[in-house]
Amino acid sequence: MTEELLVLLTAAASIGFFHTLLGPDHYLPFIAMARSGKWSLRKTTFVTVLCGVGHVLGSVLLGALGIMFGLAVSKVEAFESFRGSLATWVLITFGLIYFAWGMRKAYKNKTHEHVHAHEEEGNHAHVHSHADEHMHAHEAKERKNMTPWVLFIIFILGPCEPLIPMLMYPAAKNSFLALSLVTGVFGIMTVLTMLGVVLTSYFGINILPSGRMEKYTHAIAGAIICCCGVSILLFGL
Repeated sequence: MTEELLVLLTAAASIGFFHTLLGPDHYLPFIAMARSGKWSLRKTTFVTVLCGVGHVLGSVLLGALGIMFGLAVSKVEAFESFRGSLATWVLITFGLIYFAWGMRKAYKNKTHEHVHAHEEEGNHAHVHSHADEHMHAHEAKERKNMTPWVLFIIFILGPCEPLIPMLMYPAAKNSFLALSLVTGVFGIMTVLTMLGVVLTSYFGINILPSGRMEKYTHAIAGAIICCCGVSILLFGL
């Protein structure tokens, strides 16, 4: 391995790590959805890895097409920018819709009290809600099955901006080995960083409330996802 390739691989690993860590949209949606949807560890891991791989492969495919047709880096990056804007608006829209759905669910889940009178035992009261009684099983299942695929589509659209110049550089030097290694190192580091942050939250840090506020977890998850999209839009995070 040449010194130049070693530097390139180190840069790919470093950029993959910091690009992911500094972009909250890479992990906050999974943390929020896993908590609000009560995902299992297996499902959380699967969805995170799937979306991470799709996120990287989308840019790899675009870079490969650019190399194949001899497009300039600036043209490929311009398309990546457009793709990124589209993904951002989809993320914001999904967050808003999920927030609205969560608020509606929380309102329907509002508890109320019934008082029952008994001749021998006197009066007693119990508090309950009717939300679960009116929720159809197939509706809940369809929503749970749809959410991971919505996230997957968003991450397929979301670009890995740093990957394009790193792909084009070794390709310009006609080094397929360098191209493959850079892509692999960047992709593995991106997915591992995403998974590491998500699982750290899964096992220890809960960003969504419990107790009395737990009925708002879906709404708060939607707000978090929406804020991730807004942060990308405003600050390019």
